[in-house]
Amino acid sequence: MKRCCFRITWITLFLWSLLLCSAYSACEPQMGLIDNVHRVFISGYIIDFHNEPVRDVVIRIWVDGKRQKICVLGKSAEEVVSEPDGAYLAEMELPEGFGPSSIVKVEISKASFRMTSLKFSGSGFAVLENNFFLQQNISIRRSMGPAFWISTAILLGVYILISFDLLHRTIAAMLGAALALTISSTLGTLNPQYHIISFETAMQKIDVNVIFLLMGMMIIVGILKKTGFFQWVAYKCFQIARGKVMILSLMLMSFTALSSALLDNVTTMLLLTPVTIEIARSLRISPFVLLIPAILAANVGGTATLIGDPPNIMIGSYAGLSFMAFLQNLAIICAINTLALFVMSKFYYGKLYANVKVEDVHVFVQKLRDKYQLTDRALLCQGFGVLVLVVFLFVTHGYGQMKVSVAALAGASILLALAVLTKKVKLVDLIDNEIEWPTLLFFLFLFIIMGCVEETGLLALIADLVLNLSKGNLTAAICLVLWVSAIVSAFVDNIPFTATMLPVAAYLSEAIPGAENNVLWWALALGACFGGNGTMLGASANVVTIGIAEREGYPISFFEFMKVGFVYMLISVGIANLWLLLFYA
Repeated sequence: MKRCCFRITWITLFLWSLLLCSAYSACEPQMGLIDNVHRVFISGYIIDFHNEPVRDVVIRIWVDGKRQKICVLGKSAEEVVSEPDGAYLAEMELPEGFGPSSIVKVEISKASFRMTSLKFSGSGFAVLENNFFLQQNISIRRSMGPAFWISTAILLGVYILISFDLLHRTIAAMLGAALALTISSTLGTLNPQYHIISFETAMQKIDVNVIFLLMGMMIIVGILKKTGFFQWVAYKCFQIARGKVMILSLMLMSFTALSSALLDNVTTMLLLTPVTIEIARSLRISPFVLLIPAILAANVGGTATLIGDPPNIMIGSYAGLSFMAFLQNLAIICAINTLALFVMSKFYYGKLYANVKVEDVHVFVQKLRDKYQLTDRALLCQGFGVLVLVVFLFVTHGYGQMKVSVAALAGASILLALAVLTKKVKLVDLIDNEIEWPTLLFFLFLFIIMGCVEETGLLALIADLVLNLSKGNLTAAICLVLWVSAIVSAFVDNIPFTATMLPVAAYLSEAIPGAENNVLWWALALGACFGGNGTMLGASANVVTIGIAEREGYPISFFEFMKVGFVYMLISVGIANLWLLLFYA
C-alpha cells in the first residue's frame, strides 16, 4: 500500500514538473516572467498631438532589417496592439547577434493616423541580466484618409436627413451608425485605411451614464403623471398668471432656469415638459410657443453650475474646478442671458401671447380646478420623497464619485417597486407608454456616430484649428474657444467635443500669459452649453423635450426650432463674449 502511494506521489510530482517546465518556458509578458531565454522588451505609450492616449494602434518591429515575432499572451504574433490607455508592450526573444550596434525599427500604424517609423540603436537599451529594455513614448499625428472623409460624410448625411425631415431622427442616426460599422467590418478589413471604428470601441463610445439617467428620470416622471400632479401644476400656474400668457411664459422660463442649475437641464425638462404641454392644451395653443423658450432657459440655467450640464461636469473634473467656482464665475452671465431670453421671447411670441384670450379668467380657472385635480396623494408623497432623495444625490454625487445615472436609477427602482407593490402602476404599461424608447435609441446611435468622427479625427482637426489660430494671444484664444465651441456644439453633441477640447484648453491656459484665471475654461463651458441651443440636436435637453412632445402628438421640424434657437444662441454667445473680454481678458 505504501509502495503504491509512493509511486502515485512520484508520478504526480513528475507530471507537475512537466507542467511547470512548460509554463516556465512559455512566453508570459503579463506576468513579467523572465526565463533562461534572454529577451528584448520595448514598452511605452502611444499618444496624439494633444497628449491623449491612442488605442488600437498596430506596432511592428524589425531588428537589423528582419521582421521580429512578438510575444502576445503567451503566443507568437506578427504585431502588438496598444491598450485603451495607449500603453503597449512588445516582448521578443533576443535576436542572434543583438548588441549595441543593432538597429531596431518600430513601425506604428492606425487608420486616420500617419504611418510612423522610429529607429533605435541597441546602445540605447538598458541591460539587466542579459535582457534588454527600452521605454519609449511615441507621438503620432492625424491624417485625413478615406475613413476621415467617410465618417464626415455620414455625419453630414444624417444631419441632412434629419434637417429636411426625410427620415425620423432615430432612423437616420441608426442608419448612419450601421453604415459606419458595416464599412469598418468589410472594407476596413480589406484595407485598414477604410476602418472607421471597431464594434468594441463603438460600444465604449456610448455614454451609458446619459442613457441610464434619462431612463431613470423617465420612470420617475411617468409614475408622477399617474397622480395628476402635472395637470394640477398647470392649473396653479395659470391661476397665478391670471390668464396672461406672457407672464405664464416668464414664470416657466424662470423656474426652468433655476431648476436646471440645481438639478440638471435634462431632468428639469423631463419634469416640466408634461406640465407645459398640459398648460398649452388648456389654452388651445401649440406647446412649442412655451416649450422652446423653456428649453433655451434650461440650457442657459444649466450652465451656471457644475452639475447643470454634462460639459460642466467634464470640465470641473478635468481642471479641478469646484461647484462654487462655477457658480461664482458663470451665474451672473447666465442670469443676464436669461433676461435677454425674456426680451427675445417678448419679441418672437408677444403678439401670439396677446392673441390668446380668456373671456372669463375666474370661470376658466374654476374649470381647470375641477378638471385637473390630484388623483393619488399617497403615491404623490412617495414620488416626491424619492425625488428629494434623487436631487440630494445629484447635488452631492461629486463627493462620493457617484454617477448621476446611479442616483436616477436608484430613485426610479425604489419608486417603481412601491408603485407596483401597491398596484398603483402596471409595469408593462409604464415601460410601453412612459419610457421614450425612440429618444434613448437616438442617443445610443448618435454616440456611435460622434465616436466615429472622434476616432477619425474631425473633432481633433477643429481643436487643432483653435490652437493654431490663437497664436498665443489671450483675446483671440477666448473668442476662438467660445465661438468654435458654440458653433460646433450646435451641430455636434457637446459631450465628445468637450472631451476633445479639454487638453487644448489646458495647454492654452498654461501657454498663454493671462490665462491663469481659468478664463478659457469658462469660455469652453459657455460655448459648449450655450451652443446647445443652436439646433434641436445640440443638447440632450432639446432631444428629450422634443421626443416627449412628439409622443404627445406635437412634432416640430429641425428648421422651426433652429430659427428661434440659433438666433438666441448667437445673442447669448455674443453677450458672453463681451462679458469674458470685459472682466477676464
